[in-house]
Amino acid sequence: MSTLQKLSLALVGTAVIFMSANPAGAVSLTKGNSTSVPGEGQKTNTPGATTIDFNSKTATDLKGFATYSGSNGIVQGSVTNQYATPLGDNSYYLTVAPSGLQNIPGSGNETITFANPIDYFGFYWGSIDAYNYVSVYSGSNLIATFNGSSVPGASADGNQTSPTNNVYVNLLANTSIGETFDKVVFSTTGLAFETDNHSYKLASVPEPTAILGLLAFGVVSAGSFLKRKSKIV
Repeated sequence: MSTLQKLSLALVGTAVIFMSANPAGAVSLTKGNSTSVPGEGQKTNTPGATTIDFNSKTATDLKGFATYSGSNGIVQGSVTNQYATPLGDNSYYLTVAPSGLQNIPGSGNETITFANPIDYFGFYWGSIDAYNYVSVYSGSNLIATFNGSSVPGASADGNQTSPTNNVYVNLLANTSIGETFDKVVFSTTGLAFETDNHSYKLASVPEPTAILGLLAFGVVSAGSFLKRKSKIV
C-alpha cells in the first residue's frame, strides 16, 4: 500500500471518528425566546421544537422521543409547603421534591431520556430557587449542571410572583463543534422544583454530501501534501 493510500485511509478514519463522537464542549443556559400563553405560562418560540405541556396529566411525548422516569409529580395549583404553580400558569405542571419525603408528589429526581440526540431543551421554570438543579448528560457523561442562581437576572429565592424569577430557560448545545445531549435530570435539595412546557429539538444530522465533501477534501489535501514533499526531496 502506498503512502498516499495509507494517509487517505487515516484521514477517512479520523473523519468517521469526528462525526460519530460527541465532542467535549459546554452546554449554555439562556432565558427568554418565549411567548406568554394565557393560563399556561411561558412557551418556547424555538423553531422545530416539540413541546410537552403535561395537560394530559401525564408526562406524554406524542412523538415518542422523550421518556420520563422518576416521581412524575404532575400537579395543578399550589399546596403550602409543597409546591407553587409557576406565575401565570393555571394548567398542569411537573414538580420535583427532595428524595425521601413521604406523601409529597414528585419526591426524588426526574430523568428525561431522549431516544435520539438533541441540541436544544427548554422549560418554564417557576419560583426559581438556588437549590433547584438541572443536569445535562450525553450517555453516562455529565456535560453540565446548572442551578437557580445560573439563571440571568433571577433572584433564585423562591419568589412566586416576580417575573424575573419565573422565566423560560433554554439549554443549548454547542452545535459549532457538533455537541449534542440525550438526558436531562431535574433534582432539588429543598421544596420544590416546578417546571412546565418542556421543549426539545432533535439534533440535525450532517447531509451525506457534506460528509463526502469532507472526505474528498482530506484525500485531495493528502495528495497535494505528498506531491509537495516529493518535489522538496
